[in-house]
Amino acid sequence: MQRYREVLASLDKWLGKKPWDVIHFNWGLHDLKYMGPNGENLADPKAKDSAQQVSETDYEKNLDELVTRLAETGATLIWCSTTPVPRGAKGRVAGDAVKYNAIAARVMARHKVEINDLYAFAKTHQADIQRKANVHFHAAGSRKLAKTVAHAIRAALDKR
Repeated sequence: MQRYREVLASLDKWLGKKPWDVIHFNWGLHDLKYMGPNGENLADPKAKDSAQQVSETDYEKNLDELVTRLAETGATLIWCSTTPVPRGAKGRVAGDAVKYNAIAARVMARHKVEINDLYAFAKTHQADIQRKANVHFHAAGSRKLAKTVAHAIRAALDKR
């Protein structure tokens, strides 16, 4: 929760004074990771004293606040779904991205924000683009994801 507050405190600085046409954004992989009792990063999800960095309830609340703030820019907003957590990824549980994406989808529906479903794209191509037991992607995989993002941004710009 502290990290989220720091981001919101910095948001105005990051957005600056210039107008935005499109903001393509994501929030998720760091929220669903497990932390140890003393803030240890990427803790064992099976440990009794570890917990997700941000609960599902707080995730929805935080995301709703973030979308509200971003909408104030007047930009077209595009939510990018969180990419898959593969089995064996340290400090995370495969399948949790699905839960957090469902929460995000509810928030985006409330705010009428378009969703760029990178989860579905990455899941379809996971063996070719994502590192094994790791939430990160190979360089070629990152380029494929970037093309998908660029396409969504270009389409939104063309509609303005």
